[in-house]
Amino acid sequence: MNAFLLNVIFAGVWSALVGEVDVPHLAFGFLVGYGVLWLMRPLIDDSYHRKLPMLIGFVLFFLRELTVSTLRVAWEVVTPDDKRRPGIVEVPLDAKTDNEITLLANLVTLTPGTMTIDVSSCRTVMYVHAMFVEDRETIVREIKDGFECRVLALLRDESCGPVEGSGVMR
Repeated sequence: MNAFLLNVIFAGVWSALVGEVDVPHLAFGFLVGYGVLWLMRPLIDDSYHRKLPMLIGFVLFFLRELTVSTLRVAWEVVTPDDKRRPGIVEVPLDAKTDNEITLLANLVTLTPGTMTIDVSSCRTVMYVHAMFVEDRETIVREIKDGFECRVLALLRDESCGPVEGSGVMR
């Protein structure tokens, strides 16, 4: 059985035993279930305990990017200066599977100021329309070192650590 599904079942059982099915009890039951599964690591697949913290980090990264880009687009809308430099950027892809490409394309599109337009037929390039294109290489690096790196780390079990000499994740 999938460790995540087992953890969700533990959360539901905990809430049923307590007699309260609400978010705090389910969250506490999930944490207790996570601890129980952590103790049972030799008996179950350990990838769950590596991926859950990665997933939480991924969600926090996306929320930060979403907030920053939303504020940037909102600022552009309410100020009289026109700092927009729209353009279409070709982003080379390391993502190969349908799931990887779809998740990456949707994350880029969900972020205000950018939108995935197309993926090449050979699936090696993603075309992204960006609202603020001062430097095309910066846009490509932000997508590859930010979103794509984290998507591949989450889906492939690869590391996404800092690039040498920079604070950028890779």
